Amino acid sequence: MPADLHVSTETYILVSALLFVIGMAGFCLRRNVLVMLMCVELMFASSGLVFVAAGRDRADANGQVYTLLLIALAAAEVAVGLALVVAVFRNRRSVDVDLLSDLKG
Repeated sequence: MPADLHVSTETYILVSALLFVIGMAGFCLRRNVLVMLMCVELMFASSGLVFVAAGRDRADANGQVYTLLLIALAAAEVAVGLALVVAVFRNRRSVDVDLLSDLKG
């Protein structure tokens, strides 16, 4: 790889915005809870990319620290989300969001 190759911060932000839009579209268009959780994880990853890009641009490690905290938050979200999905699947035998609409109160 050439030493003069430099990717700009705007490119990182553009890629992050694209990933976020893909995650948001997947969350809004899909009806499977597992796919929706994966789309939320994609949105978390895109925001982590922005933090790292901003930290790289400012030559500061705070972006990486925030990204580590974001990864921990995403891991907790996955644990709770999958526990809820398993509990709902045991009772309803489906993870389709349209079939779970009777849970509204």
